[in-house]
Amino acid sequence: MDTPVPTATADTRRRRVATAAALASAVEWYDYFVFGIAAALVLGDLYFPAGSSSAGVLAAFATFAVGFLARPVGGVIAGQLGDRRGRKPMLVLALTLMGVATAGIGLLPTYETIGIAAPVLLVLLRIVQGLAVGAQWGGAMLMATEYAPEGKRGLYGSLVQLGVPIGVVTANTAFLAAGSLTSDSTFAAWGWRVPFFVGFLVLGLAWYIHTKVEETPEFREAERALAEQEKGESAARSPLRTILRNHLGTVFLAGGSFAVNTATFYIIITGVLDYATRELDMERGAVLAVSLCVSLTQLVLIPAAAALSDRIGRLRIYAAGAIGLLVWAVPMFLLIDTASLLWLGIGTFVTSCFLSIMYGPQAALFAELFTAEMRYTGASLGYQIAAVLGGGLAPFIMVLLLEATGTSMAVSAYIIGLAVIALVSIRILATRAAKASAAAAPEPAVPAAAPAE
Repeated sequence: MDTPVPTATADTRRRRVATAAALASAVEWYDYFVFGIAAALVLGDLYFPAGSSSAGVLAAFATFAVGFLARPVGGVIAGQLGDRRGRKPMLVLALTLMGVATAGIGLLPTYETIGIAAPVLLVLLRIVQGLAVGAQWGGAMLMATEYAPEGKRGLYGSLVQLGVPIGVVTANTAFLAAGSLTSDSTFAAWGWRVPFFVGFLVLGLAWYIHTKVEETPEFREAERALAEQEKGESAARSPLRTILRNHLGTVFLAGGSFAVNTATFYIIITGVLDYATRELDMERGAVLAVSLCVSLTQLVLIPAAAALSDRIGRLRIYAAGAIGLLVWAVPMFLLIDTASLLWLGIGTFVTSCFLSIMYGPQAALFAELFTAEMRYTGASLGYQIAAVLGGGLAPFIMVLLLEATGTSMAVSAYIIGLAVIALVSIRILATRAAKASAAAAPEPAVPAAAPAE
């Protein structure tokens, strides 16, 4: 007979896993975001020097987007293995890949030094970053949510979501420090490289998780059940095949519901940084400081929204955030276009509030859309499809829209269109959830028929 695990031990294990998942998410997103900031500030001139400044920025943002194109591939590969072999090994692999790729970018010679090899290698390293973050999110999210106590899955999932604002804050802080401690010429020569060297520290975290963190109980339970099935006809079971055959609609609805969030997020942290400094002539350090302060507020808002979703429902909170983004898209850019730091801060702060309202419950929502044996694959695919269609292309599309129309209202229209898609997707998911709940409810007892006279 199995000996029950003492409560204190279980609580300690849960805290260790939640902390490790949150740290893994934070360092992965830090590594991912330093590239976006560097793309907005220096990479265009250093690795794509030919043509106009706009052409250089477009090339740098295209390289930024390549990482997003790789994310679904990373999600699929890690999802297949993670649903079969465990969440932890894939999280360790993702951290290792990210650490090596990020440090490699910091060491990469420029176009002036090695010619065309420089942008080619930059693209390859960015692809590795994309593969890593595509693999990481599902692993970290499931480590947290599958260890969560009853009724707190949303709150525990939000610990992983906090990795995004923590990554933004630390990435912006690193670039602010590098810029303040160096002259403009020194920053362009080597100062921008320093934030990338944090990638070496990620390898230490990967080793810690490998040696100190246990696999999730939900996966172990699913693994035992599937071990019996695989003795017979299910030996060739593929989580991806199951998703593609039976749950592809759910994957696309999940992606459609989230694209507006990830697109708007990358617009305000990367696209607006380029727009404010290049088009509005605002000072780089001041804009970075505003972005940092706005991201700090998400550290409170994300877990608050997630905890509320544990009480009143995920989709209700999620939809409220999407409606807010739809309504605020035009006022946000009207405020940014004033070229005032105050109004820039207000415009992006309100946007950040609506992003947090959506992002808080998102991890638990996506986890609950799929069963344990296909959850890594399904949730990762939904998230990464949104990342490609929304986040990866958003800064690139923003520059194209500004160049083509000459007005930021075109970018507002882009956000509004994605918000409409999100609300339609959320509505369909809510309808499906209601039908599933009704089908699972026990049928009322039927009174016995009266005896015939």
